[in-house]
Amino acid sequence: MDRRYFLFGSFASAAAARAASFQSANDRVRIACVGFNNQGRAHIGAYTKMPDVELAALCDTDDAVLEKGCGMVEAAGRKRPAVYTDIRKLLEDKSIDAISIATPNHQHTLQAIWACQAGKDVYVEKPCAHNVFEARQIVAAARKYNRVMQHGTGASAVLHETREKLQEGIIGDLYMARALCFKMRNTIGRAPIEPVPAGVHYDLWLGPAPKHPFTKNRYHYNFHWFWDYGNGDIGNQGIHQLHAARWALGVKYPAKVSAVGGHFLFDDDQETPNTLAATFEYNDGGKKRMLVFEVRHWFTNSEAGLASKSDAFSGPAAGATQTVGNIFYGRDGYMVLGNGFKTFLGKEQVPGPVSTRTGGDPYRNFIDVMRSRKRSDLLAEIEEGAISTVSVHLANISYRLGRSLQFDANTMRCVGDEQANAMLTRAYRAPFVVPKIG
Repeated sequence: MDRRYFLFGSFASAAAARAASFQSANDRVRIACVGFNNQGRAHIGAYTKMPDVELAALCDTDDAVLEKGCGMVEAAGRKRPAVYTDIRKLLEDKSIDAISIATPNHQHTLQAIWACQAGKDVYVEKPCAHNVFEARQIVAAARKYNRVMQHGTGASAVLHETREKLQEGIIGDLYMARALCFKMRNTIGRAPIEPVPAGVHYDLWLGPAPKHPFTKNRYHYNFHWFWDYGNGDIGNQGIHQLHAARWALGVKYPAKVSAVGGHFLFDDDQETPNTLAATFEYNDGGKKRMLVFEVRHWFTNSEAGLASKSDAFSGPAAGATQTVGNIFYGRDGYMVLGNGFKTFLGKEQVPGPVSTRTGGDPYRNFIDVMRSRKRSDLLAEIEEGAISTVSVHLANISYRLGRSLQFDANTMRCVGDEQANAMLTRAYRAPFVVPKIG
């Protein structure tokens, strides 16, 4: 593999010059979207609405998806972007200021590190890392190369207000949070091995992951349900709720993690659990707190008024209830966080203060911070996203091993459990090896 794909140090001066030039609102930020068969479409939609941003390039390993992406850009009245199938070639373009990543989970960290090395700022979708080792390296890369990096955990002005109010004592002394991800997920069935479709660059799509024969169930959205590429629904929809619960609770790494669950109802290709209950115990500053995370995949009840109607299915399941959000518990009452928050106080559960803030577009926020270089203004700075991502992986390891884990945040290791520690990283398929940055 050509060494230039890994060593982008020569781009540093060009990146600095570009950063200086787009601090003026009259200069467009040139951005590239990488991966947009699903969530990445939101990236394209956001950037094409911004007059001070040029969506200069698109990158995907599926030629058909690339063409659809170009169509989206042109339909928005923008110039047709340059196209790439290999992100390493894209990163050689010194005029690109940032990349916005919505590829499968197993690609996130390596692509973000490459981008940092190339002098690009990064918006990276959740979870930012496929394992605990990667979560540490992506933060180290952002710091070493002094890059702005936003994490796609759906942070908003409401979440920031939630944290502020909870820390101020709106429901009294906090002791527990719940993160609920009761989302309709149908069976994926079984898909046979077949030839790689024309226009699909499968080796690039696999990247760091082991090579398997191609099946449609391992590709595009269903990658979430295979351990080699995804992290189950706790690392898909669930990390939004887990991050909100952890961050607003005011804790970082858990001291103990226990998870149980299984793959219920369906006989299909899915490897990850579709039902999971994980508990996280914290002892930050000598103060015990607890977080409970739950995934359910099928019909469910509402909890604390968080129910909404799912548009995921047609037929008999159309309009089924799903419950996605957070509940926080304190000495004086509880708070429910969905699109906004509501509080209920005292033993009579009298309605209390509600959220007042709206907005907080993370894509707009990313561009604004690229201009200001004030990392503290990011709605979802990468370090906090990485902490939540570590929690996802510890829960999955506990589930897969069938036992509780004691975690030492100082060493970033599971105490007395070498089998668990071996699962903090993975064997990488050359040349797609995530480097140790720090």
